[in-house]
Amino acid sequence: MTEIGASNPEIPIPLPGGESGEIRIAWAAVTDVGRRRAANEDSFIAAPPIFAIADGMGGHLAGDRASAAVVLRLAEARTSDFIEPESVEVALRKATADIHIISDGSELGVGTTVTGAALTMVDGDPYFAIFNIGDSRVYRFERNELAQVTVDHSLVQQLVDGGVITREQAHNHPDGNVITRAVGFQSTPTPDYWLLPLQAGLRLLVCSDGLTGEIDDERIRLHLAAGLSADETASALVDAALSEGGRDNVTVLVVDVSSVPGADDPGITAPRATHRAL
Repeated sequence: MTEIGASNPEIPIPLPGGESGEIRIAWAAVTDVGRRRAANEDSFIAAPPIFAIADGMGGHLAGDRASAAVVLRLAEARTSDFIEPESVEVALRKATADIHIISDGSELGVGTTVTGAALTMVDGDPYFAIFNIGDSRVYRFERNELAQVTVDHSLVQQLVDGGVITREQAHNHPDGNVITRAVGFQSTPTPDYWLLPLQAGLRLLVCSDGLTGEIDDERIRLHLAAGLSADETASALVDAALSEGGRDNVTVLVVDVSSVPGADDPGITAPRATHRAL
């Protein structure tokens, strides 16, 4: 696994382009190999403007190297405190080429999920550009309510969308590890995007399926609502997954927004966006 960045209790980030004021954010990332796996194939980057987790494909050759390729390329995209979503996509295309080299000679192929948030500006206001490929997830927690922002690219999600099974039945479905989109496998990466306006009090959770495969959304919400720091919350969530069996690698990244200029007006989450081509 590869870890880029470290937990930070809070830092100010000035708005770009002569905009007045600054945002203040805190974050923490915690990862664990789990109780069943011999190696940790998760990698993460937790360094402004990018907060992301990549989960190497279990059972495939060099999944740890695939996830590392993604976060290393995302790290290269950190040219300023705020970036355009297109920079994320360029990084993922470069990572796909890296993974193609890693997978040379593999009959099964090599791949990874990736999900995360990048600080960006939209019409002079700060936003998180949420991006996702695969079944790792981003949640938003605000005003004591938890909402999943990303939509899984998985067989189980397709069954839920088609009304074949309920969301509750999906949690322990036997095909829960079958994903329908990934970075790698000699295909063009096609992330989905969402835009979230930054608001004071907003808390983001980025996690691999090692967390969501062990504990349900209500238990996740209770941890996020407990009033602990980002570091304490991330550690508690990983511990909760391990206590339920820890059948997979588990990685958790918590980002807290503590201050945003002119944040009196409540922002509205943009609806799910289509793939944004470069």
